[in-house]
Parts: sequence; C-alpha cells; structure tokens
Amino acid sequence: MKSRLVRIGNSRGVRLPKPVIEQAGLAEEVELQVLGNTVVIRSRHTARAGWAEAAQRMRAAGHDRLLDKATATRFDEKEWSWR
Repeated sequence: MKSRLVRIGNSRGVRLPKPVIEQAGLAEEVELQVLGNTVVIRSRHTARAGWAEAAQRMRAAGHDRLLDKATATRFDEKEWSWR
C-alpha cells in the first residue's frame, strides 16, 4: 500500500487507514522501531500483560506451589515473636 508523509507541526507523519489500524490491533499508544531502513509500528504491550490470567490458570492446575521447602531466616529464629 502506498502512502505519503504529511506535515504535522514541525514533524511528519503517515496517515493509517482505519482497516489497517483495526487489522493490526493498534490502540492510542504504539511502539516504533527502526530496523535498517524500515519503520515498524507495533501495538504497545503493557508490562506484565496477561500475567493475572496466567496465574489464574496456574492456580486452577495446581501449579502455584513453592518448589523448595521454606527455610527459616535469622529473623524467623531470633527476632520474630508472637505477642
């Protein structure tokens, strides 16, 4: 698909047709990357996206247990006390 750079203030931009935006799943914020002479526009993924759902699946499958036995620390042995 051919497009032209358009002036946006002191910068330039590319207008993306609505079907392209929808097909790529782009939202308000995107990530830009330059690879050689290619500009890549990606949907911006938030940090830890999908972690909550993955944790729920792990819990449902019983895979959310500690792998090692808990070991007491100096705090547990000497400094902590129930009152």
